[in-house]
Amino acid sequence: MHVRFKAVFFSLALLVATAARSGTFSLNWSTDKEPVSYRPGDAMTFRLQLIEDGKPAAGKTLKWVRSGDDGQTAKGEATTAEAQPVEIKTSSDKPGFVRIEVGVFNADGTALKDGNNNPLKFEGGAGVNPSTLEGAAEPADFDAFWKAQKARLAAVPLKASLAEVASKNPDFQVYDVKVDCLGGKPVSGYLSVPKNAQAKSLPAQVSFLGYGVCGANQEFRGGALVFQINAHGIENGREPEYYKALQDGVLKGYAFNGEENAKPETAYFNGMMLRVMRALEYVKSRPEWDGKTLIVSGGSQGGLQAINAAALDANVTQCFAYKPWCGDLGGITFGRIRGWRPDYTDGLAYYDIVNQAKRITCETFVNTGLGDYVCPPSSVSALYNNLRGPKTIEYIQGSTHGYDPPNPVKQKISTK
Repeated sequence: MHVRFKAVFFSLALLVATAARSGTFSLNWSTDKEPVSYRPGDAMTFRLQLIEDGKPAAGKTLKWVRSGDDGQTAKGEATTAEAQPVEIKTSSDKPGFVRIEVGVFNADGTALKDGNNNPLKFEGGAGVNPSTLEGAAEPADFDAFWKAQKARLAAVPLKASLAEVASKNPDFQVYDVKVDCLGGKPVSGYLSVPKNAQAKSLPAQVSFLGYGVCGANQEFRGGALVFQINAHGIENGREPEYYKALQDGVLKGYAFNGEENAKPETAYFNGMMLRVMRALEYVKSRPEWDGKTLIVSGGSQGGLQAINAAALDANVTQCFAYKPWCGDLGGITFGRIRGWRPDYTDGLAYYDIVNQAKRITCETFVNTGLGDYVCPPSSVSALYNNLRGPKTIEYIQGSTHGYDPPNPVKQKISTK
């Protein structure tokens, strides 16, 4: 398969937000090559320059920690200077990612603050041959398991109840929708329908939410039918106390129960993915759907759901999974840095997005932060490598799970 680089790095330098007032600090940083272009044994150089009010600043202490999928660790510190940036040099002999974490400190040991009064830091890294990363072996009965789950779901009639609610967009009608499903909970979300839509006239999109306990949001896309569902089949549009009670009660730490996760049938993700499949079935039953375009999207846990959706429904035509969660769960057995996620079990392997990717043939876009160790870049790379259709991955330097720097360096790889 032919792969080419797109959006080549902008001279490798990324300028973090420039100073807007006196005493505002930022970090400029770069790598000596494109961040995910290294090979085993290559020297890697990270260059960091402290900036105060747009000019190089001296006399602050920069402390750094290096870790990586190769199991190697190192740390050090240096004093910033005006004449030249601080350089951190490392390498890795193993395919995977090197993680670099940097903080900047005053003489009294307190953290130097950025323009938003947050500790000034850099969290990023670099990749070594990420195109070779693979996940752990998938269960032998993977496809048989999902065939059985679809049969279970098919036994439940596709029955929906709709209640129109006030729309936040005057061009759409919005409905609070409940669809009967397995798993003890219905599909629950908001459906946005362009006003005066004709039969078979609209593409459709189903979108999913990240980890947490909340209702769905109203989501709009011009000229499209959009169905956003919450992850738990709970009520939408309720008061904050309702969601807090669930978060502190029956949904506390959901999906992290090792006993439940030992078997795929009892894992929390089972009910979640049954609702994902039923949501797609419902949207396809809508008279407005054009019968052609079906898009799935989501970030983090929403990305986990979007990848499972694209794998489990052959009608999906595009998938957008932003920093997707729960990939390469068995990667820890190869020594890779583990992210924030449930412990690896045989039962969870049926939901692992790296395994599901092998069943996806539609056009798929994924991205990952090189400083994201909730959903590590190794996991998203292994997912990307398994995708079977047209695909694009975007690596974002200096990006963590909840943060993208302004004007970031992005390295994009695509088969499109």
